[in-house]
Amino acid sequence: MLINTLKLAGKNVYSINLDPAIYKLSFTPNIDIRDSVSYKALMSKYTLGPNGGIMTALNLFATQIDKMISLTAAKSNLDFILIDTPGQIEVFTWSASGQIISDSLACSYPTVITYIADTVRSQSVTTFMSNMLYALSIMYKSKLPLLIAFNKIDVTPHTFATEWIKDFEAFEKAVDKEDTYRATLTRSLSLVLEEFYKNMKSCGVSAVTGAGMKDYLTKIEACVKEYYE
Repeated sequence: MLINTLKLAGKNVYSINLDPAIYKLSFTPNIDIRDSVSYKALMSKYTLGPNGGIMTALNLFATQIDKMISLTAAKSNLDFILIDTPGQIEVFTWSASGQIISDSLACSYPTVITYIADTVRSQSVTTFMSNMLYALSIMYKSKLPLLIAFNKIDVTPHTFATEWIKDFEAFEKAVDKEDTYRATLTRSLSLVLEEFYKNMKSCGVSAVTGAGMKDYLTKIEACVKEYYE
């Protein structure tokens, strides 16, 4: 939906898929890691599990990152380069290959990370805080501007999440409604992390209907300015 929105706005978009395990994409990427390596073949050859296969595929792809940069650099007048990474956050974020790929991109282009959160599941204070912890860890690991996009706003509005990010007391009231050991841990984490995530940029989007895409792109522009600062 994002690619369609950009193209309808007359933007030149270049898309890259870095998820070797995805079965079907909703778009046709210009560069697809699946054309270079087969994670299933790697699993079979080296007796790896799914995550090991994905990580090995990324490691092999990272050895040719210069070719990917050259291909994108050869395209003139590109407005956006969109890169879809594996859904297993730890595989990309905490691997050497993920670091190499993100650093190479950040050295070549103004680079922004979008952290996609499930709005429906984030109604749970525990899941919400887990998302904040993940987002913060990615931002500080990559040292790049990060935008949290709460997806599925066609199902559930994200206003509660925006309020919880900006208003510590509102989140505390929500935590008080739960009486579990997880709620106690969530409260403790919020006391420590609130100072860090309250200024993070966020928005609500729907990958199905395209709702919120205009606000998303506005926030991306703000993140690009942050990159240059």
